[in-house]
Amino acid sequence: MSEDTALVVGLGNPGPKYENTRHNIGFMVADVLAGRVGGKFGAHKRSNSDIVQARLDGRQVIIAKPRTYMNLSGGPVASLAKFFSVDPSNIVVIHDELDLDFETIRLKQGGGENGHNGLRSTSSALGTKEYVRVRMGIGRPPGRQDPADYVLKPFSTTERKELPVWCEEGADAVELVLRLGLEGAQNRVH
Repeated sequence: MSEDTALVVGLGNPGPKYENTRHNIGFMVADVLAGRVGGKFGAHKRSNSDIVQARLDGRQVIIAKPRTYMNLSGGPVASLAKFFSVDPSNIVVIHDELDLDFETIRLKQGGGENGHNGLRSTSSALGTKEYVRVRMGIGRPPGRQDPADYVLKPFSTTERKELPVWCEEGADAVELVLRLGLEGAQNRVH
């Protein structure tokens, strides 16, 4: 990543009904990042997002949470990128990942969306898949539970105990990407 302005987007669904669900881990990590810089989210009406503008290690960073539902996240992400003149190579998207065990964090750039509608919408709206992803593992649903139902369920009691530390680790991973670039961050996180 360059020293240009970075856009860090936590994916999730708006409203109290979804607040503590697995699908909202991106929002949770964005909240941790905002807390670290002492920022409070405010409405950015042109993008239909809540944002915090801050400096991390001397770099201008926009931390954002789209106000749309997950499958429509791309519009706000693309609007923010356009408004703040952020190239997709300087966008970091934090999202839940079914294909990783709970508490696993993996970093990558580009690639497929693995059926994740928020990523699909973001890639479509940006016109590229070449943005950095912070993949927060939530594990596969038990038994034959539908993955769409699973991601909209709250974390289990056991998982909730680990959630604060895991969200801090997710925020650490984002900061490493911003400071060291993707490869340097991968060497520390993986």
